[in-house]
Amino acid sequence: MPSVGQGFRYRCFSSTFGRMGDLWSYFQLLLNSDDIITKGGLALVTLIVFAETGIFFCFFLPGDYLLFTAGMFCGLQILQVPVALLIFSLSAAAIAGNYTGYYFGKYLGNSLLKRKDNFFFKKQYIVNTEAAFQKYGGNALIIGRFLPVIRTFAPILAGIISMKPVRFAVYNIGGALLWVNILCLLGYFLGKEYPQIVNYVEYIIIAFILITSLAVYNSYRRLSRERK
Repeated sequence: MPSVGQGFRYRCFSSTFGRMGDLWSYFQLLLNSDDIITKGGLALVTLIVFAETGIFFCFFLPGDYLLFTAGMFCGLQILQVPVALLIFSLSAAAIAGNYTGYYFGKYLGNSLLKRKDNFFFKKQYIVNTEAAFQKYGGNALIIGRFLPVIRTFAPILAGIISMKPVRFAVYNIGGALLWVNILCLLGYFLGKEYPQIVNYVEYIIIAFILITSLAVYNSYRRLSRERK
């Protein structure tokens, strides 16, 4: 199966992405869900889901389409694990990731707010996530699961504002189960019913990038307008 990249390009992290070549390497990383899954297996997919949902400087990692592609590859038997194990592992990673973000925000959140803006962090991420909390309350943790960037910063903000642990647990677990089951099972059943879909992985990933980017842009614009 042709791949859109040449592997999981760790060397792209050695720079600040200031040059076009580095930006292209970063874009290739995002498109390399197939390489991540086929070469790294369930362990690497689980690690990435954990990092993207709980560590603030990992917000750029593939999330939505990695779940979809993992489910599809499971249905195609390219990723040879039972779909129940896939869903359990990724749900556990998503829940644990949010708990990591929550306790980071609770105990170290103030230091994050004092950081200067850079490629990996901008205060606007916190501002926009706060606006989502003001609009949706605790449901922002569930809705945010389907929105890049907010997905990473929502649990951190929940910790900063000291959301009650029991309330956080309900939204965290419920959101993780919805997010993982919907995307993984969608990919799984499409892979089983339409095996030829494997020839269009790159186009599916690009479509996911465009859809999620548009969703984030529209959400930020609407929330910013409502704040004003």
